[in-house]
Amino acid sequence: MITLTPEAVAKVKELLAERQRDDLALRVFIQPGGCSGFNYGLALDSNLHDDDTVIDQDGVRVVVDSASARFLKGARVDYVESLSGSGFAIHNPNAVHTCGCGQSFRTRDEAGQPASCDEAGAAL
Repeated sequence: MITLTPEAVAKVKELLAERQRDDLALRVFIQPGGCSGFNYGLALDSNLHDDDTVIDQDGVRVVVDSASARFLKGARVDYVESLSGSGFAIHNPNAVHTCGCGQSFRTRDEAGQPASCDEAGAAL
Protein backbone atom coordinates (compact mmCIF):
# COMPACT_ATOMS: atom_id res chain seq x y z
CA MET A 1 0.00 0.00 0.00
CA ILE A 2 1.86 3.10 1.23
CA THR A 3 5.07 3.37 3.24
CA LEU A 4 6.91 6.07 5.15
CA THR A 5 10.66 6.61 5.13
CA PRO A 6 12.41 6.74 8.52
CA GLU A 7 12.66 10.54 8.08
CA ALA A 8 8.90 10.82 7.52
CA VAL A 9 8.19 8.60 10.55
CA ALA A 10 10.43 10.79 12.72
CA LYS A 11 8.78 14.02 11.53
CA VAL A 12 5.24 12.69 12.04
CA LYS A 13 6.17 11.55 15.56
CA GLU A 14 7.58 15.02 16.23
CA LEU A 15 4.34 16.66 15.03
CA LEU A 16 2.24 14.29 17.14
CA ALA A 17 4.38 14.99 20.22
CA GLU A 18 3.96 18.75 19.72
CA ARG A 19 0.18 18.33 19.71
CA GLN A 20 0.21 15.90 22.66
CA ARG A 21 -2.55 13.80 21.11
CA ASP A 22 -2.28 10.08 20.68
CA ASP A 23 -5.58 9.80 18.79
CA LEU A 24 -4.20 11.39 15.61
CA ALA A 25 -3.17 9.53 12.47
CA LEU A 26 -1.43 10.73 9.32
CA ARG A 27 -4.09 10.89 6.62
CA VAL A 28 -2.71 10.71 3.08
CA PHE A 29 -5.25 11.55 0.39
CA ILE A 30 -5.76 12.57 -3.22
CA GLN A 31 -8.04 15.38 -4.33
CA PRO A 32 -8.88 16.80 -7.76
CA GLY A 33 -6.92 19.86 -8.81
CA GLY A 34 -3.47 21.17 -9.52
CA CYS A 35 -2.09 21.74 -12.98
CA SER A 36 -1.78 17.98 -13.62
CA GLY A 37 -5.22 16.99 -12.35
CA PHE A 38 -4.69 15.48 -8.89
CA ASN A 39 -3.16 16.91 -5.70
CA TYR A 40 -1.67 15.10 -2.75
CA GLY A 41 -2.91 15.97 0.70
CA LEU A 42 -1.52 15.21 4.14
CA ALA A 43 -3.23 15.96 7.44
CA LEU A 44 -3.26 14.81 11.03
CA ASP A 45 -6.72 13.37 11.57
CA SER A 46 -8.61 11.74 14.43
CA ASN A 47 -11.69 10.86 12.36
CA LEU A 48 -11.53 7.38 10.90
CA HIS A 49 -14.14 6.16 8.44
CA ASP A 50 -15.37 2.63 7.73
CA ASP A 51 -13.77 2.59 4.28
CA ASP A 52 -10.36 3.81 5.48
CA THR A 53 -7.31 1.60 5.27
CA VAL A 54 -5.22 1.94 8.43
CA ILE A 55 -1.54 1.03 8.41
CA ASP A 56 0.72 1.09 11.46
CA GLN A 57 4.32 1.77 10.57
CA ASP A 58 6.90 2.10 13.31
CA GLY A 59 4.35 3.54 15.73
CA VAL A 60 2.72 5.93 13.24
CA ARG A 61 -0.83 5.26 12.08
CA VAL A 62 -1.29 6.05 8.38
CA VAL A 63 -4.85 6.36 7.06
CA VAL A 64 -5.90 6.26 3.39
CA ASP A 65 -9.51 6.57 2.20
CA SER A 66 -10.81 4.06 -0.34
CA ALA A 67 -11.02 6.58 -3.21
CA SER A 68 -7.37 7.59 -2.76
CA ALA A 69 -6.01 4.08 -2.19
CA ARG A 70 -5.84 3.12 -5.87
CA PHE A 71 -3.76 6.21 -6.67
CA LEU A 72 -1.38 5.60 -3.75
CA LYS A 73 -0.62 1.90 -4.19
CA GLY A 74 3.13 1.51 -3.74
CA ALA A 75 3.66 5.19 -2.83
CA ARG A 76 6.34 6.29 -0.38
CA VAL A 77 6.08 9.35 1.87
CA ASP A 78 9.39 11.02 2.67
CA TYR A 79 10.40 14.09 4.67
CA VAL A 80 13.14 16.16 3.05
CA GLU A 81 15.19 19.06 4.30
CA SER A 82 17.20 21.18 1.87
CA LEU A 83 18.51 24.71 1.43
CA SER A 84 15.32 25.64 -0.41
CA GLY A 85 13.01 24.36 2.32
CA SER A 86 11.68 21.29 4.02
CA GLY A 87 8.53 19.25 3.80
CA PHE A 88 6.88 15.97 2.99
CA ALA A 89 7.32 14.52 -0.48
CA ILE A 90 5.33 11.69 -2.01
CA HIS A 91 7.06 9.34 -4.44
CA ASN A 92 4.27 7.71 -6.41
CA PRO A 93 4.92 4.92 -8.95
CA ASN A 94 1.43 5.49 -10.40
CA ALA A 95 2.19 9.07 -11.48
CA VAL A 96 3.21 9.33 -15.12
CA HIS A 97 3.42 13.12 -15.05
CA THR A 98 3.98 15.62 -12.27
CA CYS A 99 4.06 19.38 -12.45
CA GLY A 100 6.87 21.64 -11.32
CA CYS A 101 5.38 22.18 -7.85
CA GLY A 102 5.63 18.46 -7.12
CA GLN A 103 2.17 18.43 -5.55
CA SER A 104 0.15 17.65 -8.67
CA PHE A 105 0.17 14.53 -10.84
CA ARG A 106 -1.78 12.41 -13.27
CA THR A 107 -1.84 8.69 -13.87
CA ARG A 108 -1.71 6.80 -17.13
CA ASP A 109 -5.48 6.23 -17.10
CA GLU A 110 -6.79 9.35 -15.36
CA ALA A 111 -6.02 13.03 -15.83
CA GLY A 112 -8.21 14.36 -13.01
CA GLN A 113 -9.40 17.98 -13.08
CA PRO A 114 -6.48 20.29 -13.87
CA ALA A 115 -6.48 23.70 -12.20
CA SER A 116 -3.93 26.15 -10.87
CA CYS A 117 -1.44 24.64 -8.42
CA ASP A 118 -2.03 27.68 -6.21
CA GLU A 119 -5.56 26.44 -5.47
CA ALA A 120 -4.58 23.46 -3.34
CA GLY A 121 -1.84 22.16 -1.13
CA ALA A 122 -1.07 19.77 1.65
CA ALA A 123 -2.21 20.59 5.16
CA LEU A 124 1.16 19.57 6.65
